[in-house]
Amino acid sequence: MEDQTRIDFCTGLKALDQLLMGVLPGDNILFQIYSIDDYIPFVNSLYDKIVRTLHKKLIYFRFAHQKRLITEEQIANSKGKAEIHEINPEIGFEQFMSQMIGIVEINGPECYYIFDPITDLVVDWFSDVMVANFFMIICPYLYKIKAVAYFGLKRRESQSHSIKNIYNTTQIVLDIYRNEDNLYIYPIKVYGRHCPTMHMLHKWDLSKGSSGVFYPVHESGIIAKILSNTQLSELSFLTRRLDVWFLTFQKAHDILEKIHSGQNLKTQAEIYKNLILRMMISLDERLFILAVQYFSLEDLMQVGRRMIGTGKIGGKSTGILLAQAILKKNNLFWEKKLEKQDMFFIGSHIFYTFLVMNDCWWARRKLTKPNTFLEGVEETQKKIHSGTFQQYIRRQFSEMLNYFGGSPIIVRSSSLLEDAYGNSFSGKYDSIFLPNQGTPEDRLEKLLLAVKKIYASSISRRALNYRKNRGLLEKDEEMGLLIMRVSGARYGNYYLPQVSGVGFSFNPYVWDEKIQPDSGFIRIVLGLGTRAVNRTEDDFTRLVALNVPNLRPEMNFGEIRKFSQKKVDLLDLENNQFSTVNYRNLNLDNINFPIELFTERDFELERRMEELNRNVYFSKVLTFKKLLNDTNFTKDIRNLMNILQKAYSYPVDIEFTLNFFEDNLYLINLLQCRPFQIKKEIKDIIAPDGVKPESTIIKISGPIIGDSIATSIDRIIYIVPSVYGKLNNRDRYSIARLIGKINQLNEEMSKNVMLLAPGRVCTSSPSLGIPTSFAEINNVNIIGEIAEMHSGLVPDVSLGTHFFNNLVERDIIYFALHPDKDGNFLDRDFFKNHPNNLKVMISDAEKWETAVKIIEVNKNDNKSSININMNAFTQKGICYLKKNNS
Repeated sequence: MEDQTRIDFCTGLKALDQLLMGVLPGDNILFQIYSIDDYIPFVNSLYDKIVRTLHKKLIYFRFAHQKRLITEEQIANSKGKAEIHEINPEIGFEQFMSQMIGIVEINGPECYYIFDPITDLVVDWFSDVMVANFFMIICPYLYKIKAVAYFGLKRRESQSHSIKNIYNTTQIVLDIYRNEDNLYIYPIKVYGRHCPTMHMLHKWDLSKGSSGVFYPVHESGIIAKILSNTQLSELSFLTRRLDVWFLTFQKAHDILEKIHSGQNLKTQAEIYKNLILRMMISLDERLFILAVQYFSLEDLMQVGRRMIGTGKIGGKSTGILLAQAILKKNNLFWEKKLEKQDMFFIGSHIFYTFLVMNDCWWARRKLTKPNTFLEGVEETQKKIHSGTFQQYIRRQFSEMLNYFGGSPIIVRSSSLLEDAYGNSFSGKYDSIFLPNQGTPEDRLEKLLLAVKKIYASSISRRALNYRKNRGLLEKDEEMGLLIMRVSGARYGNYYLPQVSGVGFSFNPYVWDEKIQPDSGFIRIVLGLGTRAVNRTEDDFTRLVALNVPNLRPEMNFGEIRKFSQKKVDLLDLENNQFSTVNYRNLNLDNINFPIELFTERDFELERRMEELNRNVYFSKVLTFKKLLNDTNFTKDIRNLMNILQKAYSYPVDIEFTLNFFEDNLYLINLLQCRPFQIKKEIKDIIAPDGVKPESTIIKISGPIIGDSIATSIDRIIYIVPSVYGKLNNRDRYSIARLIGKINQLNEEMSKNVMLLAPGRVCTSSPSLGIPTSFAEINNVNIIGEIAEMHSGLVPDVSLGTHFFNNLVERDIIYFALHPDKDGNFLDRDFFKNHPNNLKVMISDAEKWETAVKIIEVNKNDNKSSININMNAFTQKGICYLKKNNS
């Protein structure tokens, strides 16, 4: 069997086969070289033997920038036995790997594979770590299918830990040396084989035989002459290897030093600025143009000093840095008004290395393929959660935590695609607050758990469905991380910012004629911003149209109190956890918190309590009136968003905190800035004439959010409030899954579909509405929420939340229906009396026919149609039955 193996697999050089004691199935042979010219003779020998003599197939993967290993002439003369496949590394790591693996899958183990020197990939990926990741994926794959491959690796171009990973992965490592026109070979590693002279320096003597012979060099003088100037310089304990990332930053640093000393090197500085932007910031052309305009080389060097690992810092990090640079370049006022960011960036290459080292990369790849989409999601996430980091990464994380000390931090996702033009990824990836209390060991372990949780969220069902729906499954999605000191201060045992919020430079919800859409709006809360960016299901937030900040939909102070914020998200330092606390229990008056800026006394409540001879336990209501009226905050935040919108040439979406100090001085901490995915217009459309009351199905008087629409409806999915309200939570989850099945059928029909449901859609609490995921309703065109779950529930307008951003990106119009309020109407008899097509669509859904109704009037009755007219400008809407002319 051993002899047969040596006949089937070879290097093309009989003497080299003998030296290596044969080439075994799956051998990956790594040639460590100084020059491409020292690699080509071995490639040519393999070509001659495999293609011209044995007539087997050879695949050459071409991706480097130097001359070809196999020429076009050789390919032409191979009679179809040799192929060149050129793959551009600039397309991104995922697509590069996918194309290469796809070619190997087609050709299989019967083929020999030749690769350009893998260190040339550094030119496009700017990182030896990613080159090692590439090798640790492709090499075991070739070994598994028992294919033989040649790789080149240039010396002095890789960090020691990357070289170690490559050496540990391959089966054979051959050092190639040239001295006085003679080639020498030094086998460093030959897996599974050994003989007394194997690991010695060998000279390739071409004077003997057709392909020459390799004989061991015994003379110490010759060995010392060849190796002392080569191998000695590569010993990691004698010198630190400097990769292309470090060397690029070092060169940029040297250029800046010379500029500061008076030399004119502006052209060189611009070249390195552009290079580092592509290395670290973005390859997206629109963001790149902005970055070139507003970032200086000094700015980028500051970011580089705060990076752990290599790779991109991701969209969220880029958005924050870019927004600050834009504002500060616009006016020096922002230098004083913006809180200084204190954050570190975890390069996206650490994410890939973690996946590769913990054997998760292949499983992740499988999740993004159409025929295996979502297969094994939970198992892969568990594998990520149980993964480990390399010691040098743990060490850097630990040093970063020492810098933060006992300050609370937040670990935020910042992926390559996140917060870019066209895709916000709102709420798809996790961000995790860490109170950061306890021993250094405990704090490090909690940080590592948080990092792994965010890595796992990158392959969650909601994230993958979002990528699929946006056509992004095949795109590179590297997960960078942003680790920030939490904005705020300690108040007793609690840590929180005074105010947090989200803001949009364009207001799509014109619920009053006084509102100017271009003035923008904000959504603010007391405490951490989680209650502003997430759809609050047990509370309310403060929505502010910035040109009329005092305008409110409530009619009196009683309503204002009812619909004001009651709960505060914060960090509990004593118990080392994220917590939600009732606002009335915080006692913020007693701990130097400027609560009077954010509250009003409820004099009516105080009066009633006095009449009843009872003490008023708590009468301060969170209205933020003094903040909006008595400070410059409204003016500043409006100006801030205007500046950013002009720079982006696009509406923007921001997150921020606000903290006051003495004398009503405050700082704004800008936590996010991204393009706002919305049409910058609100259309006024003509209302239908002559709609009879008996033909009216739904009538609403705001809120309506989205683009105005006047069209026919092909399908209504109606969740019957009176039936749904009596179901237990388990059955409500079943209804949500059923809606998901109907949603898939909606995708196939590509028609106008309206979902009409009680309470809140996409709630996490079934007691408040329908607990669907967004992926289960993303194929409907219109969503109507009926305020009929319980007496205290009001459908939340949700401007600025993740749910709202999802609606905008899918171009879904939203409205809330209050059946018992003036200007609102719901014809329950219409849904009761019309045929239900649920069982026709979903054969096993008979159990839910009383709770879920599918109305398709156009299908059941060609003489009539359902029409809808929703005017986002006037905030008036009607859905009605229209008789068609026969």
